Amino acid sequence: MSRQTTSGDEEPEQPQNGDYHVDDQIGLLIRRAHQRASAIFAQHFSHSGLSPLQFTALIKIRDEGRVSQNQLGRLVFVDPSTIMGVVARLHDRGFIRRLPDPRDKRRMLLTITSTGLKLAEDLECVGHEVTRATLAPLTMSERAQLHDLLSKLN
Repeated sequence: MSRQTTSGDEEPEQPQNGDYHVDDQIGLLIRRAHQRASAIFAQHFSHSGLSPLQFTALIKIRDEGRVSQNQLGRLVFVDPSTIMGVVARLHDRGFIRRLPDPRDKRRMLLTITSTGLKLAEDLECVGHEVTRATLAPLTMSERAQLHDLLSKLN
């Protein structure tokens, strides 16, 4: 099996026909890492009933104070129809409320409720534990490097 790795800023060799190995492709490796992170999240958050995206949205709403649904979708990198469902579920459970935007009557602003704030505060340390467990196989230096590289890709 030939790998397309190089050191430094060298360009990798041009791949040859028959030299494509799925297990070496970055998309598959990222997908497997995502599956690992998702499984660890599910283990730690099963009692909360929140999905990773719902937890992320709840924390973003808390951090932003007030945010439109459209802006929230952009902040958590999801499309409008997906964020609509996430917001509906958080609202139905009493974790957020919708308020009319005083500057634009057509728009609603999302804000966290006291119930949502308590939940976010209770789960924040669990979120840190998910990150620690996900990155457990890596050294501290490798964790920082992975973070920097993924940030660079995004």
